[in-house]
Amino acid sequence: MSVDRVVMAFAGSVILLSLLLSHYVSTDWLWVTAFVGANLLQASITGLCPLAKILKAMGVRAGCAFE
Repeated sequence: MSVDRVVMAFAGSVILLSLLLSHYVSTDWLWVTAFVGANLLQASITGLCPLAKILKAMGVRAGCAFE
């Protein structure tokens, strides 16, 4: 898998998990969803993604979005 796919899979998983937790535990978990959404938005504008940098340092193959 490329960095792009791992970032999208991780973001989607965190969003779905936080939505489940907000439904069953506390609505405060929606802040996690907001944080992930804001991070995705800023990454699309600036091209800087902390997770992508970490994954590249770990040797995951780069994709076209985070070169």
